[in-house]
Amino acid sequence: MSNKSLEHLEYNQFRLFLEQHSGIVLGENKQYLVRSRLAPLMGKYNLPSLSDVVRHSMKPAARQLRIEVIDAMTTNETLWFRDSYPFELLQDHLLPQYTRLGRPLKMWSAACSSGQEPYSLAMSVLEYQQKSLSRLLFNCDILATDLSPSMLEKSKLGVYDSLALGRGLSERRKKAFFEPVTETAELALAGASRFQSSLNTGKMAIKDPVKRMVNFRAHNLLDNYSLLGKFDIIFCRNVLIYFSPESKQKILRQFAAALNPKGILFLGASESISGLSEEFNMVRCHPGIYYQRRF
Repeated sequence: MSNKSLEHLEYNQFRLFLEQHSGIVLGENKQYLVRSRLAPLMGKYNLPSLSDVVRHSMKPAARQLRIEVIDAMTTNETLWFRDSYPFELLQDHLLPQYTRLGRPLKMWSAACSSGQEPYSLAMSVLEYQQKSLSRLLFNCDILATDLSPSMLEKSKLGVYDSLALGRGLSERRKKAFFEPVTETAELALAGASRFQSSLNTGKMAIKDPVKRMVNFRAHNLLDNYSLLGKFDIIFCRNVLIYFSPESKQKILRQFAAALNPKGILFLGASESISGLSEEFNMVRCHPGIYYQRRF
């Protein structure tokens, strides 16, 4: 057996471990995903096989390895302005309504990954402010949460390479909301010891007006939401597909409790809450849909 293979029993034990600690449900034949995500940890921790990485990560004493294993298994790439219609709805229909709140609009990007979604929300709000007569009266606070420490660190930094910048970001928005990153600036922001090997003068950084709107925080969607506050709009897109039906029900119930009356939930284009929650009404928008808290 290859040192990068997992026995069937080990794989099933790891599936249960991952679901208990992150809510993520691995399919029955996803050994290749575990192998590709966790193989780099063999060398880092001087462990001879993938089985050793998995076994050690499930021991309570191996806290750091456990964190890095869960981090590796829950990290997902994302896009700027993914699917476009939620951001168009936000600018054209929802933000005009929320300008009458008399207080800052509160939005939450749940499972924000590498930060593209919350920063896209911030850019949408800034664009609306620039073209709206109410721009001086309208404010917005965006909370962005994720389970992955590495993703949160990357998101807070707000620095993206040319590959990430090419995924859904127009040249107009790149010019309006980003600035080039010099080697000196990146070293000052990130610390030379960790990032020097990956310096790239083609990288760009989110400008301060965008960054100031977003607050990043570690959070597991299976945990309690009471300390996060109340929100007007929640984005949790292309995330629930990784959870079991029972976990989906729990998350949707907590989303409803975290929303203000008539608050709005955006899910991914292929996701549905049918049979999972009765606390939302589905609103069709042509294109797209969102879910509104019933009371």
